[in-house]
Amino acid sequence: MFKQLDPLLHSELRLAIMSILLSVEEADFNYLKEQTKSTSGNLSVQIDKLSEAGYIEVERGFVGKRTRTVCQITPKGVEAFEEYVETLKQYLKLE
Repeated sequence: MFKQLDPLLHSELRLAIMSILLSVEEADFNYLKEQTKSTSGNLSVQIDKLSEAGYIEVERGFVGKRTRTVCQITPKGVEAFEEYVETLKQYLKLE
């Protein structure tokens, strides 16, 4: 019997956001948008979902008159991502 994959991470864009945040200390909204090639609206929605789950922390502020959103993965997010990868390995029979 296969273990259920985390439905929150089983979205292409959310998985991409988490993958990026694993490799950097933090990333701002524009960087994530550029790397994922997503629209601002879709990226914003997915960031909110990851934040509500406690997988990432989001800090909103201003640089001059412009808003700046910075995201950072949390320990809970790292744990969820690692568990997702381990479960996926079982599906692929890599263990």
